[in-house]
Amino acid sequence: MKVMVTGGTGFVGSHAVEALVAAGHEVHLLVRNPAKIDAVFGPRGIEIHSHSVGDMADPGAVRKALTGCDAVLHAAASLYGGQEVLDANVQGVENTVGIACELGLDPVVYISTIAAMYPPPGDMIHVDDPIVNLKTTYGRSKARGERYARELQVRNEPVVTIYPAGIYGPNDPGMGEPLKGLRDALRFGWPITSTGVSIIDVRDLASVIVACFVPNQGPLRFMAGGHFVSWPQFADICDEVTGRRARRISLPPPVLHGVGRLLDLAKRVVPFEYPLTHEASLMMTHFVPCDSRSTVERLGITFRPTRETLADAIRWLYEQGEISAKQAGELAR
Repeated sequence: MKVMVTGGTGFVGSHAVEALVAAGHEVHLLVRNPAKIDAVFGPRGIEIHSHSVGDMADPGAVRKALTGCDAVLHAAASLYGGQEVLDANVQGVENTVGIACELGLDPVVYISTIAAMYPPPGDMIHVDDPIVNLKTTYGRSKARGERYARELQVRNEPVVTIYPAGIYGPNDPGMGEPLKGLRDALRFGWPITSTGVSIIDVRDLASVIVACFVPNQGPLRFMAGGHFVSWPQFADICDEVTGRRARRISLPPPVLHGVGRLLDLAKRVVPFEYPLTHEASLMMTHFVPCDSRSTVERLGITFRPTRETLADAIRWLYEQGEISAKQAGELAR
């Protein structure tokens, strides 16, 4: 099967491309910067023989990239910026997913997010939970993209939506928010608060994605929630794999929310990199497990232990110079 991929040089996309190639699929990338192809895939020993240069917000470029393909994976999303982020993400979904359906590609796999359905109405996040509009520009864009994908599914288009939780693991070309949070917790200390987080290994997510590339299945939705751990458990696992005890910082929910608000205000005055925001603090203190049972049963996916995921992620952070040998502990050896 020839698969067109957007976001193929990103964290999720690059691992998905690696898994698609290993499964025998032919991959065609839509990229803005072709130099990233060799930079991302060269060290992994993967050769990409087919690509188009263009932007997902350009319908002409998307149509050209899709022509001659059998299926598509839309994994691209802009994370930062203002209105242009909202426009790019929404146009990217409408162009890639919409034109793919128009051209008759099957399946049309779309990487959504559990954030589009947060907070959920119950004590677990389910694939059919109602869409929620978050306050951030990125959150609103993902909600609008999810709404568009569901409209196509109602029309029986072969759109397969995947909802990842917190994505961790090695080899992140762009260093996303989960790995930044892990890095900063190892550097400065763990914020310990209520509830916890669902962790999905990026390689397991890639396995879920590849398992979806079966034609004639119709519209489907799959949760990629991995394993749920409390924040103290998260810190304990990291202590176990590094052999060192990191600092714990107890932050009751109201305090953490206040810190998130202050950081949001501070970033407007002096831009700096720190993953905690007010919206992130709300998710940290109200997170519930994800219902991935149908993913496990229908696709035959087994989520690897969280310990393995975090050990590989921390080892990679050390190899990239993001944390010191002391912070990596035994993994630095």
